[in-house]
Amino acid sequence: MDKKSLFNVRYSITDYDKASDLIIEKGLQKQSFGVSALAVHGLIETVRCKTFQNKVARLDMVVPDGQPIKWALNHFCNAGLKDRVAGPILTTYVLQKADKLHLRVYLYGSTSSTLQKLRNHFNEKYPGITICGTHTDRFREATDKEDEEDIIKINTSKPHIVLVGRGCPRQEKWVANHLRKIHAPMMAIGAAFDFMAGNIKHAPLWMQNMGLEWLYRLIQNPKKLWKRYLITNSYFIFLIILCKLGVRKFQA
Repeated sequence: MDKKSLFNVRYSITDYDKASDLIIEKGLQKQSFGVSALAVHGLIETVRCKTFQNKVARLDMVVPDGQPIKWALNHFCNAGLKDRVAGPILTTYVLQKADKLHLRVYLYGSTSSTLQKLRNHFNEKYPGITICGTHTDRFREATDKEDEEDIIKINTSKPHIVLVGRGCPRQEKWVANHLRKIHAPMMAIGAAFDFMAGNIKHAPLWMQNMGLEWLYRLIQNPKKLWKRYLITNSYFIFLIILCKLGVRKFQA
């Protein structure tokens, strides 16, 4: 799969079908495989934090989540992307294919109430999928003993796919740290848990196409998101301007 560098991230140049097919293939092979749908927020975190940059670099597939990422890759790297590859939508593609194949899925992260909503959602929409296990987020990093127990618990449940909804950057770090330890593809999918559970709504299609999904989410939850979007979006625009002026390279 072709990859293009944007600042500190090597993005896979792919689409929903190709990305989901690869994840399903790795799942059937029970192969450890790290996936992230990285939007502007995650990209800027790699610029600001060398440790996080190194974690993301270990992942096998980072897809271009968000129109601004797609636009930047097309403009600076001639990527030829026809669409972004948003985490929640990619998850839907994967689950639709997993449903037909009667695969096993493990849910890691979020709250107990959200995980119960997800179980109900899967039962209704993906009856062919078996939820082989769930793990409520501790909202802190696990101790070495807890982590070892988590790995045993997940592998014993024999998942084909592990969906990780811990929020960026915690979920990417978790996936990177568990490569070659968890015997299945691990997808860091962020808000997909909340979308599927009905906790938050998708932005109208016209806002998604114009790269304004962040604004819709900000309106829904300004107290939580205003600082993230004010800082990361502004920093992203600043970096793009520097690249246009030739002051900074778009490749790390």
